[in-house]
Amino acid sequence: MKIAIPIENGMLCQHFGHAPKFAIVDVEGNKVSGSQLMEPPPHEPGSLPKWLKELGVTQVICGGIGARAVQLLQEAGIEVTAGVPVMDPAKAVEDLLAGRLTGAKGPTCSGHGHGEGQHHCGHH
Repeated sequence: MKIAIPIENGMLCQHFGHAPKFAIVDVEGNKVSGSQLMEPPPHEPGSLPKWLKELGVTQVICGGIGARAVQLLQEAGIEVTAGVPVMDPAKAVEDLLAGRLTGAKGPTCSGHGHGEGQHHCGHH
């Protein structure tokens, strides 16, 4: 399994599409076998799901995410756990592997206001 987590200021970022970094975590036998922090491609519709698929990601843990991103990730064979609160990414992975991570399997944002770099979809 390979897990991607959007990261901002060292913590799980609450907006999938605008995260400045992604933690890419390799899991073998229900244990973390490696991880790296990567800079995503520029934010354009469909770019992140394509990039994550190319990296071999099979699971995304995130806070807010829109319906189109969820659809593209699922079409790429990537499972989504969304609506996860800000937390240490290592804790999110630990909780996922232990079956304790709760979240939505679908979108958590119904719309976005991208003016001036702000995120307006009802979560923070």
